[in-house]
Amino acid sequence: MSTLRRMAAPVRKDEEVELHVDSLAYGGNGVARLDGFVVFVRRGLPGDRVRARVTKVKRGFAEALAVEVLEPSPQRVDAPCAHYPACGGCRFQDLAYEAQAAAKEEQVRDALQRIGGIADAPVEAILPASSQFFYRNKLEYSFTQTPSGPALGFHKAGRWDEVLEVEKCWLTTDLGNAIRNAVRDWAREENLEAYDQAEHTGYLRHLVYREGRNTGQVLVVLVTAPGEKFERDYLVEVLRRFPEVRSIHWAVNDQPSEVTNLPSTLLWGDDAIEEELLGHRFRIRPNAFLQTNTEMAEQLYALAIEYAGLTGAETVYDLYCGTGTIGLSLAGHALSVWGVDISEESIACALENLDLNQIGNAAFFAGNVGQVLEELAERAGPPDVVVVDPPRAGLAGKALKRTGELAAPRLVYVSCNPTTLASDVKVLREQYGYELLRARPVDMFPHTPHVETVSLLERT
Repeated sequence: MSTLRRMAAPVRKDEEVELHVDSLAYGGNGVARLDGFVVFVRRGLPGDRVRARVTKVKRGFAEALAVEVLEPSPQRVDAPCAHYPACGGCRFQDLAYEAQAAAKEEQVRDALQRIGGIADAPVEAILPASSQFFYRNKLEYSFTQTPSGPALGFHKAGRWDEVLEVEKCWLTTDLGNAIRNAVRDWAREENLEAYDQAEHTGYLRHLVYREGRNTGQVLVVLVTAPGEKFERDYLVEVLRRFPEVRSIHWAVNDQPSEVTNLPSTLLWGDDAIEEELLGHRFRIRPNAFLQTNTEMAEQLYALAIEYAGLTGAETVYDLYCGTGTIGLSLAGHALSVWGVDISEESIACALENLDLNQIGNAAFFAGNVGQVLEELAERAGPPDVVVVDPPRAGLAGKALKRTGELAAPRLVYVSCNPTTLASDVKVLREQYGYELLRARPVDMFPHTPHVETVSLLERT
């Protein structure tokens, strides 16, 4: 029995082995092979030779953690952040950016070939991030209790119950760092206690920071356990020391789960801030979706406009439209745009954005994409172009079937997950007559495993 098990998997759990890491898998783990057997290595970078401890063994692969780098990859670089790699916010600050981008491009190509069944996938060169650091317009911090009092930071890598205090985050701006630290100092002065996720005790839970990068406007949400244990006016006074702060909210989480997408009370200022993308203004409420990299969102949307190939005569469906950013960017090139999203708050923002930009040829509706497309087609007529920007799970269930049945001549698919993109493309090709003509990865999130892709499919 032992011999048979080792033939199937030449490693055992807790065994330490030497491995050469060849590439990066989607999700961020290094890929190594031992006698042809695949081992996914956390903290292993392409080109590394590592000593790794096996943490899990399956029939077709194993997982391991690199415990020592025996020979570093020539692509390794010094990470600038003092909190790396303990902080779970970034994964690849120690990998040269060019290597990160190349790996993401290859992951998209591999998914379309392996899962999508497209042998010669038309993947174009990745659009690299314009800024490798300080690019996020939204940060969600967790409070933690320290000997000095409450502090703010991110969960430690691989831990749900431990938060690492952060003094300077390389994902946000100097303004974002300053506001976070000001809230930390306020919490200590007020003698408030951070919430303990393991014990479910304490009060302060999260701080949400949203910044209009092109407008300079800032929205802040304090998330606490139940009860008003702080002085509203003093928190407002502290935050108003920053003239960029335009909107201050307070939300209460009375459940053990860590969520920030909650109803909130406006403590001061406007109920939303504004951002500008491709010449349009967009109102951003606390829970409304917006791509978290403003600079690259503009390039992503420009690519979607290019792929849509509009002449001004088309009816466009914008599915999973969020706050209407893509749809309103398309409106000036189309006859009409019809947006659908399940989030009523996002649709409320989309309707405000419609008025804000004085656009008269677009409409937005709240509804489940998988359930409302037949009704939408009756109201709007058949689409010439469909744009989809689904969540990580892709066009799940009825949404994929209903989108395929629309039979639009052109479909632009904006994806945040290469594997679900590939599986959806496979269905659209085999069941609904679409062919994938173009796919271009876009790096919105340097130093993380995430990659966006804009794809163009046409019915044959």
